[in-house]
Amino acid sequence: MKTKFSEKGVTLIELLVALVICGIVVAAIYRLFVAQTRAYTVQDQVAEAQQNVRNAMELLVRDIRMAGFDDDPVNIGGVLINIPVLNPPIIPANNSIDVFYEHNGALRQVTYSVNANNQLLRNQIPADPGATPGGDPILDNVTEFRLTYFIDQIGPGGKRDRRSHFEVPWTGIGAANVVAVRVRLSARPASNNPDVNSQVSPRALDTVVTMRNLLSDKSNIFDAFNP
Repeated sequence: MKTKFSEKGVTLIELLVALVICGIVVAAIYRLFVAQTRAYTVQDQVAEAQQNVRNAMELLVRDIRMAGFDDDPVNIGGVLINIPVLNPPIIPANNSIDVFYEHNGALRQVTYSVNANNQLLRNQIPADPGATPGGDPILDNVTEFRLTYFIDQIGPGGKRDRRSHFEVPWTGIGAANVVAVRVRLSARPASNNPDVNSQVSPRALDTVVTMRNLLSDKSNIFDAFNP
């Protein structure tokens, strides 16, 4: 009795070709996966850096808007005490700023500056419980922190009109009132990933903050202490 074997199958050449094609497909899928992973990492770092800059800017803008705020007199032992706010309510500089305002019946001073480690610091006096001596870092890897100031001019009657006319550095303020502050803030992602460092530029924000609580003209600087 003769047994008939099936002649269907693949040759060694066909098997090798199939393996090569599969290898090419797997390599392409792997390269795509790596590229997508790198893109995700970069975008994640971009979003984090942008959010960090935005959070720091929101804190800074909030304090600048509060500059000069004078709360209602405080009742101490049946006597209404009014805490005077410094006039002018800011100490300007190109790369730092001090703002003064009343908060909960006490004069508050908040200073923003960049330290030697490229951290933006917020230093509050009096300090909150648990605050870092010298200031709390609110943003790392700062690449720019620059401030310019919008000032008013002499109006009718020789008084300042408290309207924005000129944008100047702090050295150009002179006797004018600061009516707005332009803040430029940028920072790099906090990453050691070479893909992130090579592909991501510093995230930057530029905003103008209006001084809502202008005090008396600088010519009457002592009026705030002698109501």
